[in-house]
Amino acid sequence: MALTREEREEFLAEPHIAALAVDAGAGRAPLTVPIWYQYEPGGDVWIMTGLDSRKNRLIQPAGRFSLMVDRLEPTIRYVSVEGPVVSTTPATIEQLREVSARYLPADKVDGYVDFAWKNHGEQVVVHMRPERWVSSDLGQV
Repeated sequence: MALTREEREEFLAEPHIAALAVDAGAGRAPLTVPIWYQYEPGGDVWIMTGLDSRKNRLIQPAGRFSLMVDRLEPTIRYVSVEGPVVSTTPATIEQLREVSARYLPADKVDGYVDFAWKNHGEQVVVHMRPERWVSSDLGQV
């Protein structure tokens, strides 16, 4: 069954690892990679990636991307969202801390943020406005 708007937004707001997909150009399949993301119901989705990363180099000319998140327990459920890029800005250490705290145990966040900020190169935050949704809860199999 398709999820209601509230159900799909709440599910997307949970800290799932997303599969990001973006057009990779003529003769190529879409680039699809796992990524951390941030989302609050009713808002934009944002991701953080390297300024010079392949993801960012493809997202900018495409002007849009999609994310898909899923789970297997307690029921098989997924949400896919696609939409236009509405902004790309230099990342801040506060944004890195926010997204890291979403996925890492509290005692690991400071160490990871310190390492990533010093070693991952220049980062950008890409905001996408959810435009098209596909969702389902398949129940228990």
